[in-house]
Amino acid sequence: MSSQESLIHVSDKNFEEEIIKSDKPALVDFWATWCGPCRAIGPLVEELAETYKERVKISKLNVDESPKIAADFGVRSIPTLMLFKDGKVIDTLVGVVSRERLEEFIDQSLA
Repeated sequence: MSSQESLIHVSDKNFEEEIIKSDKPALVDFWATWCGPCRAIGPLVEELAETYKERVKISKLNVDESPKIAADFGVRSIPTLMLFKDGKVIDTLVGVVSRERLEEFIDQSLA
């Protein structure tokens, strides 16, 4: 399975089904095509989607295409990474972070 297949693209239409009702922890990368830092962290998020595919649902949400969800969760800066567990936000990271920091961030959902 390629990282494209491991990575889920969510939107206002499927967010509740894919993330809120997920039976496993979920990471959402709020991003936009015009955002340089988003493009910098994007490949790392894609790699980690493959690494964690059996344990964590990793997804991307384009804030320009799905502004309602971004607004509902108070996303004001991108990239914003939100970690969900049992339908609730358990932590948030804003900005570009190292692979190690992002792995630590994801791992806390597995504890």
